[in-house]
Amino acid sequence: MNRTVITVVGKDKVGIMAKVCNYLAENSINILDISQTIVQGFFNMMMIVDANDTPKELDKIAEELEQIGNEIGVTIRTQHEDIFDKMHRI
Repeated sequence: MNRTVITVVGKDKVGIMAKVCNYLAENSINILDISQTIVQGFFNMMMIVDANDTPKELDKIAEELEQIGNEIGVTIRTQHEDIFDKMHRI
């Protein structure tokens, strides 16, 4: 399984989840797990997704999601699960 971690952070506004989830659905990327919170007007979401069925490379997905983030005023980061785990190991 090609598991990928996607994080979204920024000022809360209508449509953040919709934009990200629509992109994932259009590219055959399945959401496996999702956690989302809003704290004092700041939106924070972390998703674990399965990108096995998309024809796109991870770099392209990351680039396109970053562009969507720029358009809606949030920061979107995309990393393969293995890299995310290694970066956050204690």
